[in-house]
Amino acid sequence: MPVWVHAHLRVIGERIRQARKGAHLSQVQLGERVGRDHKTIHRWESAATPPNLIDLLLVADALNTPLSDLVR
Repeated sequence: MPVWVHAHLRVIGERIRQARKGAHLSQVQLGERVGRDHKTIHRWESAATPPNLIDLLLVADALNTPLSDLVR
């Protein structure tokens, strides 16, 4: 995988974290809203594993933010 992909995943993870904190949610609370456990949320935010498109759509909806704000 090209280096830039992992760099972009870190940016996406940070945007998820910022949006989650802006919504005053913990990782556990966001996980409950999207049907994932808090460890999965942590892995996305730390870029350990990438969220798939469905997960990104669920996160955007749960955080009431446009998907484009998470992935641009």
